[in-house]
Amino acid sequence: MEYKKNSHYKNLMIDIVKVLNVVLLTLPFSAVWFMFYRRSIISPFLGRGNLVVILLFLILYYICGKTYDAFTISYNRISEMVYSQMLAALVSDFVLYMIIWLLIKRHYPAVLPMVYCILGQLLASILWSNCAQRWYFHMFKARKTAVIWDEGQGWESLIEQYDLQKKFDVVMSPSVSECLQDLSILEGMEAVFLTGVHSHDRNVIIKYCVENSISAFIMPRIGDVLMSGAKRIHLFHLPMMRLDRYDPSPVYLVVKRLFDIFASLLALIILSPLMLVVALLIKRDGGPALYKQVRLTKDGKTFNVLKFRSMRVDAEKDGVARLSTGDKDDRITPIGHFIRKVRIDELPQLINILKGDMSIVGPRPERPEIAAKYEKTLPEFKLRLQAKCGLTGYAQVYGKYNTTPYEKLKMDLMYLSNPSLIQDLSIIFATIKILFIPESTEGVAVGQTTAMSAEPSETKEEKNKTVE
Repeated sequence: MEYKKNSHYKNLMIDIVKVLNVVLLTLPFSAVWFMFYRRSIISPFLGRGNLVVILLFLILYYICGKTYDAFTISYNRISEMVYSQMLAALVSDFVLYMIIWLLIKRHYPAVLPMVYCILGQLLASILWSNCAQRWYFHMFKARKTAVIWDEGQGWESLIEQYDLQKKFDVVMSPSVSECLQDLSILEGMEAVFLTGVHSHDRNVIIKYCVENSISAFIMPRIGDVLMSGAKRIHLFHLPMMRLDRYDPSPVYLVVKRLFDIFASLLALIILSPLMLVVALLIKRDGGPALYKQVRLTKDGKTFNVLKFRSMRVDAEKDGVARLSTGDKDDRITPIGHFIRKVRIDELPQLINILKGDMSIVGPRPERPEIAAKYEKTLPEFKLRLQAKCGLTGYAQVYGKYNTTPYEKLKMDLMYLSNPSLIQDLSIIFATIKILFIPESTEGVAVGQTTAMSAEPSETKEEKNKTVE
C-alpha cells in the first residue's frame, strides 16, 4: 500500500512538471499572438476566440511533444529533451502560422514575431529541461538495479553510454542460474533488467518482481513480439490468445494506399526543385544521378528501388553486396556524404510509392543478397515480408542504419503486430526527429558487409528454431 502511495505521489509530481513545460512553451506564442498577430486579422477575435487559438497551440504542442518523447525527464539527456521540445514547438508554430495566414488573407503574416516566439521557446525549453532534470534526480535517487543475464551481457555499459547512471544504480549482475537458485538476492532491488533469459526462467523472476513491487525491464524475444499482436478471446469459457499472420482490415489498406498516393504526389511537387538541384550536383561528379537496386517487398516479391546515387559508379565492382561503413566509407562521393546524412538520397522512392511498389510506412526493403545472409542464421527474418515495404518504419525511427537484423526484425514485428493509421502517422512524425540525429545513420564496422553480429539476446538454441 505504501508503494502505491509513493508511486501515485511521484507520478502526480512528474505530471505537474510536464504541464509546466507545456505552459512555458505556450507563453511565447501567446505573447506574439496578443501583441501582434491578433491585431492583424480582418475581424479581431473576442476573448473566447483568442482562447481557442492559444488552446489550439497548447494541444498541438502537447501531441507533438508526446510523439517526440519531449517530456521524458528521467530517460533523456537534456540535449535530447531540448531537441524534441523545439521540434514539437516548430511544428506547432508552423501550423498556427499557416492558420494565421488564412485569417489575414490580404498578405503574408510578418515572420519576425514568430522568430521571437521561437527564441523565447528555446530559452524556455533549456530552462525547463535543466531545472526539471535537476529536480527529478534530487527528489528521486537512482534506483537500486540488478541486471540478470543468460548469454547477453554488457548492459551496465549501455546504461553508462546513455547517461542513465542517475536513473539506475547497478549494484549486481547475477546470471539467471544464480538468481533462480536464490531469488531473495533481489530483495531490496527497485529495478531489474532481464536480457537473453528464456521464457520459463523469466516468468519465475518477473512473478517475484511483481509480487515485491520491483520494476522489470525485459528485452523481448521474437515470440514475445509476435504474441503482442495476439487478440484476446474467450473460448470454451476460457481466456485464450488468438494469433494470426499480418492481416489488416481492407478499409485500413485502402485508406493507407490513398494516403500514400496523395502524400507522395504532394511531396514530389513540393520537393521537385530540391530534387532537381541534387540531381545536377550529383551529375557534376560524373555518372547518373539516379540508380536502381533490387529490393524485397511483401511475400518476397522484388522491385527496383530508386535512389539518388551517393557512391561511386563502381562502388560494388567486385560483385559483393555490402552495407556502407558510414563516414569511413571511401566509396561515398562528397555530395553523397551530405545527402545520406539528411536522407535526401531516399527522395526518389516517392516515385516507387506513387507506383505502388512501396508504402510510406512499412518495413524497410532489404537487398535479396543481404537478406539471404541474414536468413542463414536467422530464418525468422523473412517474417518482415508480411507487409509492403516502406520509405520509413518502426526500425528506422527507433533503430539505426547498423541495427542488427535480430533487433530490426523485432522492431518491424512490433509494427506489424498492431497495424493502424494512428501508428503510421506517429511513425511519419517521429521520422522528422531522426533526420538530424547523426547516430541514426551510423554505418557498419569496417570490414563488415552486413549488420549481422553476435546478437546479445539470441541464444544458440534459438538459431536452430523458426520461432522460440
